[in-house]
Amino acid sequence: MKTIRYPWETPPENGAMTEIAKSVYWLRLPLPMKLDHVNIYVLDDGDGWTLIDTGMKSRKVLGMWQHLLEGPLGGKPVKRVVATHHHPDHIGLHGWFVEEFGAEYISTQVAYLTARMLTLDVQDSYTPSQIDFYRRAGMRADLLAARETDRPFNFSDMVYPIPVGFTRIQEGGVIEMGGRTWDIRVDHGHAPDHASFWSRDDNLVLSGDQIIPSISSNIGVYPTEPDANPLAEWMQSCSRLKAFARADHLVLPGHKLPFIGMQLRLKQLLENHYGALDRLRLDLKAPKTAGEVMFAVFKRNIGDGEYSLGLVEALAHCNYLWHAGEVSRTLDRDGAYRWKLK
Repeated sequence: MKTIRYPWETPPENGAMTEIAKSVYWLRLPLPMKLDHVNIYVLDDGDGWTLIDTGMKSRKVLGMWQHLLEGPLGGKPVKRVVATHHHPDHIGLHGWFVEEFGAEYISTQVAYLTARMLTLDVQDSYTPSQIDFYRRAGMRADLLAARETDRPFNFSDMVYPIPVGFTRIQEGGVIEMGGRTWDIRVDHGHAPDHASFWSRDDNLVLSGDQIIPSISSNIGVYPTEPDANPLAEWMQSCSRLKAFARADHLVLPGHKLPFIGMQLRLKQLLENHYGALDRLRLDLKAPKTAGEVMFAVFKRNIGDGEYSLGLVEALAHCNYLWHAGEVSRTLDRDGAYRWKLK
């Protein structure tokens, strides 16, 4: 396939559901950021509903769920909430469905433990090690100064308490949902132990954020593991999934529109990052911080609203070259790593 095809040109309106296939429905929930939505998939199991992700915790989103439960979802209970990965825009209300309705929480082990840990870890200020991390990344001076006084983002701000106890899914397993048998594939890079679901009975793939159209999933390095190499994991995962991709697959992603053209999209995602690495190699002929190479990585200026995500992704590209032995890094007088091509 030479192009990406979108069977639906517009998403469902707030509070409405679009039928994708028999027993599979698509709805959208809002996010308070530039990427202003997350896709949720609702599967009809006959005696109840299975939700693939639940959106971010907020009064608005909770109200939308209550409207759906009283309307299109009325008459049957939500029996299961499935997590594609641990990010707050995807699992923000899993705990609410467990607490209110006794739903079963289904997740990979790492995604569940990470979500629970981060939700319990409430901080009123950035720690010295976190400030050092952003300084070493070369964060813009005004933003770094603000972090020294601002309250940091906490998972608990946007995620309902994660319950004690879950049902584990893992690579190579299967799950029955919506009258179908789905193969479970677990990949990495955007989030550790990210699950996607591949129907054995038709052409549907619930891809979460592992495969999305028109934009690339954020690949970031964070203070929890400053020398991580998530870009290598991401590219290995994309290469691995190419072996499973079919021309007729209808991909149901965590953001943007459902699409056909998975093989091409995986090729594009890999080529996009290979291109970014080539531009970065050219840019690092002179020593630069991760904060200074963002234009080379993204081919555009990064605004304040995207700066933090842009910085950690630029750092992921620097780390990739560092782990490959292609660049060196040294601390400058300001405490920032400067990377240089060997």
